[in-house]
Amino acid sequence: MKVIRGKKAVVTGAASGIGRAIAMALAHEGADLYLIDIDAAKLAAVTREAESCGVAVASTVCDLSEPAQVSATVKSLLSAWSSLNILVNNAGVAYYGPTHEMSAEQWQRVLAVNLMAPVQLVRELIPALAAAEQAHILNVCSIFGLVTMRKGAAYQTSKSGLVGFTAALRAEYGRPGFGVTALCPGFVRTPMIETFATGRPEQARHKLPAWACTSAEKVAESAIRAIRRDRGLVVVSLPARLLWWLMRLSPALFDWLTREGWRRKGKIDIARS
Repeated sequence: MKVIRGKKAVVTGAASGIGRAIAMALAHEGADLYLIDIDAAKLAAVTREAESCGVAVASTVCDLSEPAQVSATVKSLLSAWSSLNILVNNAGVAYYGPTHEMSAEQWQRVLAVNLMAPVQLVRELIPALAAAEQAHILNVCSIFGLVTMRKGAAYQTSKSGLVGFTAALRAEYGRPGFGVTALCPGFVRTPMIETFATGRPEQARHKLPAWACTSAEKVAESAIRAIRRDRGLVVVSLPARLLWWLMRLSPALFDWLTREGWRRKGKIDIARS
């Protein structure tokens, strides 16, 4: 998609972080926007900010973990717009902590927001996208959809599934005029880093060094390039690419590092956890 101006784009998780940055980047490119998020106040602020770019902006509050709300949002979108060109599945939630301590509700929410909502949105919107002369699906995945992480099984499951789903869509629907991208950022300086759920209320969140993180605006720049160039897989930031390269270059070393390299040995007593 060489020309974004005049296109119509949907962005989920648009109220903050990567979603807001991508929404604003699309607005600056001249795309009309339909923004989705669960945070009404922040979504309203982003809507006003995007409108200042001179494009048409609509927004709706939606809990993407609820399939009925997703379907209602799609119905509202399709009744408002006669066409659709860009779908950005960005909304996501994270959890860090021992897998055996996760509740069924925590598992369900991570998988619902990160994986099942994008699947549902694609399934319900792909007829409109396929009917457009120019269209693109961009799924914001994660480097942890490509490489292993500890204490993030639900998040990694969702993001690995989203990477695979995106690849399958590209194989099936990719053609001149219809692009599909899996965008895989590493650590990004967004509110999620400070607010993701943990196994215990008192559990400290790791403080990430500045060199390991990139900005949401850099991710948005990569997203716009991926749409323009129809890139299938984009890994964002040098540290993330180094992790990916290491895993492919030496799977055995990467496996050792993730299992034993920085972990104190000892049996996990699940029964007492």
